[in-house]
Amino acid sequence: MSRVILQTHDLTVRFGGHVAVDHVSCGFKTGELTAIVGPNGAGKTTYFNLISGQIPSSEGRVDLNGRDITRMSVSQRCDMGIGRAFQLTNLFPNLSVLENVRLVIQAKAKMGFNLFSMADSHAEITDRAVAVLDKVKLYDLCEEPVSVLSHGNQRKLEVAMLIALEPLVYMFDEPTAGMSVDEAPVVLDLIAELKAEKDRTILLVEHKMDVIRTLADRIIVLHNGALAADGDPAEVMASDVVQEAYMGKELDNV
Repeated sequence: MSRVILQTHDLTVRFGGHVAVDHVSCGFKTGELTAIVGPNGAGKTTYFNLISGQIPSSEGRVDLNGRDITRMSVSQRCDMGIGRAFQLTNLFPNLSVLENVRLVIQAKAKMGFNLFSMADSHAEITDRAVAVLDKVKLYDLCEEPVSVLSHGNQRKLEVAMLIALEPLVYMFDEPTAGMSVDEAPVVLDLIAELKAEKDRTILLVEHKMDVIRTLADRIIVLHNGALAADGDPAEVMASDVVQEAYMGKELDNV
């Protein structure tokens, strides 16, 4: 039976007089993919930043597995099981795609980011990295330096590195942004595979409604930093809140 593994309690952040996220309380279950939607400026990415630790909260709390992680650093939260793709990119842009993924696996195994430990005796680490790269359709580029990858392949590498980290919570902020029509399905299929495994929690910020319809078990809507709706995708997407938000109308009653 799924349980709430990640929870925010009255999570709030203010920038001067502006409240960017306004007392958002929400729980996220294992095995559930939650899409976070809302108009531009609604607070979606800021909410992600509060959960993953990029910015400190003004009020409220973040719990992971029943433990308060509100004052933990990004790296501490990563160790605890919060995984966000961009946290892991550009470690060594002049190293190969394979070496970048292998470094993440070494860090996960508490072996540190030590290039000299990449010996044949660590063949199992290399095998794991190769398997992850094959999964994201980057095996053919495994020896290429990261700096020469296209934008789409860099996004796929982000997902590969996130998968290699094996977090409890996957956080994807518009994972297909800037990707070509041919590249985007690879990442979306990977997210669908992660969801099908039913043992992780997935949060997805996305503007493409067809993607949300395909992947989401649940939708929450943020507007002006506040939680405006939360529930079944079909019901939320048919609600006045979403219709008005995406039609650009005023949400005076929210």
